[in-house]
Amino acid sequence: MDNRATAKITSPMISQDYMDLEDHWGAHNYHPIPVVLNRGEGVWLWDVDGKKYLDMMSAYSAVSHGHSNPRIVAAMIDQVNKLAMCSRAYHNDVMPRFLEKVCQMTGMDKMLPMNTGAEAVETAIKAVRRWGYHVKGIPNNQAEIIVTSQNFHGRTIGIISFSSEKSYQTGFGPFLAGFKAVPFGDINAIEQAITPNTCAIITEPIQGEAGIIVPPKGWLAQVQALCKHHNIMLVVDEVQSGLGRTGKVLACDHENVSPDAVILGKALGGGLFPVSGVAGKKHLMDVFTPGSHGSTFGGNPLAAAIAVKALELLEEDRLSERSAEMGQYLMSELKSIDSKVIKDIRGIGLWIGLDIDPKIVSARKVCEDLAKLGVLSKETHETVVRLAPPLVITKDELDWGIHRIRQVLMAH
Repeated sequence: MDNRATAKITSPMISQDYMDLEDHWGAHNYHPIPVVLNRGEGVWLWDVDGKKYLDMMSAYSAVSHGHSNPRIVAAMIDQVNKLAMCSRAYHNDVMPRFLEKVCQMTGMDKMLPMNTGAEAVETAIKAVRRWGYHVKGIPNNQAEIIVTSQNFHGRTIGIISFSSEKSYQTGFGPFLAGFKAVPFGDINAIEQAITPNTCAIITEPIQGEAGIIVPPKGWLAQVQALCKHHNIMLVVDEVQSGLGRTGKVLACDHENVSPDAVILGKALGGGLFPVSGVAGKKHLMDVFTPGSHGSTFGGNPLAAAIAVKALELLEEDRLSERSAEMGQYLMSELKSIDSKVIKDIRGIGLWIGLDIDPKIVSARKVCEDLAKLGVLSKETHETVVRLAPPLVITKDELDWGIHRIRQVLMAH
């Protein structure tokens, strides 16, 4: 049968037509909320049928600056009209400013640019392993990395090798060795897992995909102290939590922790382009030598120009401070909702998880009901509704969303 004849398209197309077309031609590796978006501005989105939605997801923090932020769009257009792409076979005049800006804002010494969050995590794994062998003196191929259970760092083979989520692993083995998983937030478990071959601890400061899980206060500072005592690298994955999401530039800033390396992504691309990287201290980043790692698109001029403008606006518009202020307001309003559906509310800044009682209603059903009222969120692990609007959101826009969240939660 000719595949070209199997997907019927009506004209003009409506949302269901697009979803049917995607279902036919696309691999089924996602389960989206049933809306088909085609336009965004600030905190608002519109679907192909003209319905307006408040974005309470920000593409997992990638759209922290708002959709189609005009100043980032202008920087993008300016750069694309000059030079969009050249490989790292040559220098370009934009990447150096990008590297400098990242390091100045994070307190790091050097940065290695990549494209996606998962690529940056893989970069960090390579860095700490090489440091373990070349600097610490761990016997070849014996390096161990301690990770935290229920983590989410991406879905490459290397990363899912240390995931505790079985749905990420099923059917994809064999997996890489060299990882030890311990409970998130448990400092004693980390200490017991350390051996002479431990080269690093890699963790999220707050677990996003797990359901916005906030560790005990002081835990990350304790982890850093352990790392210093045992000569171990501390790598913090701030792909989702970084760049203002929690009310600080980095989530580890809440505990004055300066890790050996920080992994960045998502919001670094200003909601327009995939940009990521690892920023780290000199003693770790100097393990890289020509040929030891690379990416054709990593640090390309277009990505660099977008990232520079995104970082400038984070400072100029005080988005971290805005996240802290609006996050406190959102949290207080959510806690005032007297609904038997809510088991727990947790988070920090504009990053909040509503823990839903699955005996009453599924988190998926809550998200679908919210979408019908014009609020877009997404469930995780079937029990948590995530709320993470663009950091540019106003109090009035939050109130618009809170009113509808209250309606849905009180209806069950």
